[in-house]
Amino acid sequence: MAARKAPGSDRPRPPASVFDDPEGCFVPDYDLVQWLKRTFIVEDGPLFNPDHHHLDGATIGALWTNVPNARGGRRVVGTCERGNPMAMGKWAKAKAEMQVRHWFGAVPHFILTFDAEHALACDDAEFCALVEHELYHAAQETDEYGAPKFRQDGSPAFTIRGHDIEEFVGVVRRYGAETAGVSALIEAAKGKPEVAQIRISQACGTCLLKAA
Repeated sequence: MAARKAPGSDRPRPPASVFDDPEGCFVPDYDLVQWLKRTFIVEDGPLFNPDHHHLDGATIGALWTNVPNARGGRRVVGTCERGNPMAMGKWAKAKAEMQVRHWFGAVPHFILTFDAEHALACDDAEFCALVEHELYHAAQETDEYGAPKFRQDGSPAFTIRGHDIEEFVGVVRRYGAETAGVSALIEAAKGKPEVAQIRISQACGTCLLKAA
């Protein structure tokens, strides 16, 4: 199977306004969400990945930011989080939810946040690898037998998935071993990557949080 090229012609870029705020800002991007859905999640997408099919019914929000972030001495360039704010005091949680609703109109299942400076410097394949890496964190819960879990209304039960070998074999398969940065995954990279062979810094805030 020939390697497919990243669809860069309509790839969203961070708006100039992100870089104009010296105090730091977070800017929601509806177009980025639509692009990643039609690129990776929709079945006829140019880089459709069946590993993300469960996200077809998920609500996703995306943010660009110019706020520097680091963990464990490593620069963080992307995160995937649940849309609902983490447990905190009642007023703090209410304020956080109000901000999320201000950005997206509702509380989404997942929020993806990207370092605008890094994204601007990425080539198309690097950016696609980063986005897919974060999408792999947006998972559907499974039961004790490994079967997908659903809520009473029939909708998928979502969760944040950590970074481990089995769950991220798809990144290696599609982008090569350098993307995953885990030596144990080299076996999965023996086949030709489906998208492109590229290198990308493993600077995912979700992964670093899970590793802490």
